[in-house]
Amino acid sequence: MKKSSIIAAAWAAGLGLIFSAVTLHAAELRVLAGGGITGPLNELKTQFERATGHSLVIFYGTTPELIREATSGTPFDFGVVPVDVMKDGGARARFVPEPTTDVARVGYGVAVRAGAAKPDLSTAEAFKRAMLQAPSIVTVPESAAGAQILRVFARIGIDAEMKAKTKAVGTVPQIIQAVAQGDAAFGIFLTSVFIAPGVEIAGQFPDELQQDLVYTAAPSVTVKDAAAARAFMDYLTSPEAAATIRAKGMRPG
Repeated sequence: MKKSSIIAAAWAAGLGLIFSAVTLHAAELRVLAGGGITGPLNELKTQFERATGHSLVIFYGTTPELIREATSGTPFDFGVVPVDVMKDGGARARFVPEPTTDVARVGYGVAVRAGAAKPDLSTAEAFKRAMLQAPSIVTVPESAAGAQILRVFARIGIDAEMKAKTKAVGTVPQIIQAVAQGDAAFGIFLTSVFIAPGVEIAGQFPDELQQDLVYTAAPSVTVKDAAAARAFMDYLTSPEAAATIRAKGMRPG
């Protein structure tokens, strides 16, 4: 057997022992999570629950929504959130003071309706030209990703023009729906969310305008079952989770 296979088998066996132990007292964890990581996290949720017997109840939201939820006084156990959430002092105080763990990251891109012509996005100038020529775009401005997109528009001097042609929506599925139905020419958001029926990724932001959005994880100060939260953290950083994160268009860590 190859050395890599032996290591993988040993890791799986060890993780199995850990999971066997924690299933003796299965817990329910309430998790706050960014909307942009919905695809990977929904699949990881199923895998984790199957492996451990624990259950996850996930509240998905934009960065402002997650900050409000974290600081509302409603108890929660864990967060897998955009790093911008942790930059808010009130929200950060609702998580344990130890360093957070980055679990996934993804860049920004443009989607078009399936079968539509794809714009040239290869350089900052080409990107700017494509944005100005687009009759309409759709995004979620009230989110960490949306805020970064608006900063890019301001950086290349087209914020006023883009504001006039932007269809603002509140959720990622609404971006997909608007582009797939032809209500907007371009969807602009995290590239991972465009792995969906009815749309195609036209391209990523050019290197000089690109920036990753990072999702970081931590237990809350009100966590009911620290052992279950630790098991979930270990799972999020496992090779199995990394494979799922990659398959859903994001990068681990």
